[in-house]
Amino acid sequence: MRTAAVHVATGSLLLTALAAAPAGAGTPAAPSAELRGTAVAAARAAAEGIDFGACPPELELPPTVRCGTVAVPLDYARPDGERILLTVSRARATGKDPDNSKRKVPRQGSLVHNPGGPGASGMYFPMTGALPEWKRVAAAYDLVGYSPRGVGRSAPLSCTDPGTFFEGPAKAPVHPSAAYKRERVARARAYARGCAERTGGSLRHYHSLNNARDLDVLRAALGENRLTYLGSSYGTYFGALYATMFPSHVRRMVFDSAVNPDPERIWYRNNLAQSAAFEDRWADFRAWTAEHDDVYGLGGTAEEVRRSYERASARLAEEPAGGRVGPAQLQAAFLKAGYYDDHWPQRAHALSAYLRGDSGPLVEQAQEYPEAAAEAENARAVYLAVECNDAPWPAEWAVWDRDNTRLAHRAPFETWGNVWTNLPCAYWQGPRQRPLDVRAGRGELPPTLILAAERDAATPYDGALELHRRLAGSVLVTERDAGSHGVAGGPNACVNRHLEAYLLEGRVPVRRASCAPHPEPEPKPAGGPGRTGPASDQARPATSSATFLRRPV
Repeated sequence: MRTAAVHVATGSLLLTALAAAPAGAGTPAAPSAELRGTAVAAARAAAEGIDFGACPPELELPPTVRCGTVAVPLDYARPDGERILLTVSRARATGKDPDNSKRKVPRQGSLVHNPGGPGASGMYFPMTGALPEWKRVAAAYDLVGYSPRGVGRSAPLSCTDPGTFFEGPAKAPVHPSAAYKRERVARARAYARGCAERTGGSLRHYHSLNNARDLDVLRAALGENRLTYLGSSYGTYFGALYATMFPSHVRRMVFDSAVNPDPERIWYRNNLAQSAAFEDRWADFRAWTAEHDDVYGLGGTAEEVRRSYERASARLAEEPAGGRVGPAQLQAAFLKAGYYDDHWPQRAHALSAYLRGDSGPLVEQAQEYPEAAAEAENARAVYLAVECNDAPWPAEWAVWDRDNTRLAHRAPFETWGNVWTNLPCAYWQGPRQRPLDVRAGRGELPPTLILAAERDAATPYDGALELHRRLAGSVLVTERDAGSHGVAGGPNACVNRHLEAYLLEGRVPVRRASCAPHPEPEPKPAGGPGRTGPASDQARPATSSATFLRRPV
């Protein structure tokens, strides 16, 4: 009976897949092997469904969240070959109006979320339904998260021994010497070699096009004819690929903090743009800290705050705090402040306390925890596998050195750290994909919603403008003069009203709308020796749906 159902479904889904060929591509002479394979895999998933049960104990999810798996082909050109299992989590729609307990809310299906990365897991997304900003959405939708291929328990990737992954304390020169560069090039080569050796021939199948195909199989497994999707950060990129590859399968799509999808920008040039944007956001943090010099004592101007930071970095180079926090750990901690401004009070207090002789807050916020090494190593392996496989990268170190030396003169804060993260892509072993030209003509997609903060550093605002230009009928909502990465379900009520109107009613502004910025954080004085005041960001609550584009947490 199951076999017959699969064969029947395969025929109908293959026709659907052919109708869902990339927008603007014309009618192909014959469907690609991957397109046929996606139809076969989706048909199987529709017939098999997902057997939801108790979640793995280590995830520590509440009993209202149930977990299961969906099988996808490792290689979509060979759908009858090896299959891998993606882990999925779901919280059923509550059906209860949070403003009127007597009113029943009709279910609208599944809302699937990807938080970005590449390399981040979405397994915790269903928990957001308990937050006030999400209760109206959670009343109408099953909230569905999952771990993409390679992440967590979903056929996990690994490129090096997790026990040796954290390198702290470590240096972070903003103008590295030739000897330091040679050392980092050697490490990048070794890392790329380790990925190939530890993963073998399957490594080539971890890329964004397959992430988009996996999303269609998940849609089918959930029993949805059309997909309702919220992608954040990197999740916007393969969401845009999905919209291009399967336009007839789209119901509603939200792109939160959009990656620039221009094929010429994937991924090398996007990373250059990101480094430049982080310099501006670093300046925003320093200006805020200077405004509150009466609280932190780090300087009354942004330049004075910079000198305080540099003084701390130089001191850490001589003697790491707690034996574990050096300049690289300091920089990584303050990089997070570029993603989320609710980190600003914590970071400013930690820097102030350290310079006054109390290293406790800085160690708490900046140290690398050994128990998190395996997850962090997995996240970086997936990040590099996807981005290195997605597109060609410069293969000569001289190109990287030229471009980033030039950039570092005006954007020193993040430039070289970004290089060392991505440099294994120069020496990657295996074929590269050709980036898809993301595009949809008028009427080829239902209206889609793009959310963006004007000063977002991780996904600079020009990415939202470019995606808006490429997807006809899309609507762009901008949070002006703000820079937190990921605005859906965050502190801006105006943004959230647009999100709810779209997801719950299908309503969008005519073409563009803007929202005033959410308030800047209030300064918080020291909460006592060795304390940061607010909860440590090591276990950041999911008040926003976004996760880092480059360094997932």
